[in-house]
This record gives sequence, structure tokens and C-alpha cells, in this order.
Amino acid sequence: MDFTQAPEAVARQLIGWTLLVDGVGGVIVETEAYDTDDEASHSFKGPTPRNAPMFGPPGRVYVYLSYGLHWCLNVVCREVGHGAAVLIRAVEPTHGLEAMRERRGVHRAQLLASGPGRVGQALGIDASFNGLAFDETPFELLEPSAPAKLVVGTRIGITRAAHLPWRFGAAGSPFLSRRFS
Repeated sequence: MDFTQAPEAVARQLIGWTLLVDGVGGVIVETEAYDTDDEASHSFKGPTPRNAPMFGPPGRVYVYLSYGLHWCLNVVCREVGHGAAVLIRAVEPTHGLEAMRERRGVHRAQLLASGPGRVGQALGIDASFNGLAFDETPFELLEPSAPAKLVVGTRIGITRAAHLPWRFGAAGSPFLSRRFS
């Protein structure tokens, strides 16, 4: 995977790839793109200690705590210094389901990793992952055998630049965080 591309391109391409963290994870079924000139992006106002990983290098992990509760997993895109990333919004659990169930305290597969906070919790993501390479241990990224059929929509859970069609999902997946309209 070429992480030097625009976040919208990377977000589209990641759908269907299998993401494992220490052997736990599944198929990426939903992503959102964020870029430096995008008012909803953490990089919009420039680098800070919190968002520094968003500015590169590409292919690194950017982890942040949402609402003081949920660790959210992103992969950095574009060239060093640019400030772009893709949020992993939902994963179809395929590996380490018992570990995910224990971490999440739920048993229904559709609720294990259907939303960015749930993804972080199910995969055991925390601040210690910030800045790690997305395609090196403890992460493993496996290419799909065939490209996934995509659905595209506007991003959710934000108020600024919410009109941008930068949310991507696997068509027909029951593991999405929310249906596409």
C-alpha cells in the first residue's frame, strides 16, 4: 500500500484489507479521510504535540483519545509535513474474536469493532501505538484477494466540513458503524 497518496485514495484502497494488531483484528470495512486543508482535520491549524504524528512520515499510526474515552486509530498519508490521515471507522472481526469480546465486554460480532472507538478498544489500541509503522509488528496488513465494492458518503460525527464525501465503506457490510444513505 502506498501511503504517500491523498487520504481519500488511501481510505478507498484500505477497504477490504485485513488489519491485525498482535494477531487480533479483521477486514477493514469503513474509513474516513482527513486532510490538512480540511476544517474537520486535527491538522487544520498546524502541528501540535497531540497531532504531530499526522505530519509524517506516511504509513505511521496516529492515535488520539476521543472525548477522553476512546482511542481512535488512523494511518498517516501524503508526504512528511503535510498533515493527512485515514481514520479506521469499522472492522469486520475475523481474528482473535475472544480477545475482542473480552476487551469490549460484548459478544455480538457486529458490535465488536463497528465505530472508531470500538475499533480502538477491540484491537487494544492506546497511546503507546502512536507513531508506529502501520505495516510492521505489532500491526499486520494483508491485501485482499479482490477489490471490495465501495459505498461513498459524507463523514459522520463531525460538524465542520461534514459535507465532504470522504467516508468509504464495504457495500452491504453488516459491520459498518452506520449505514450509508
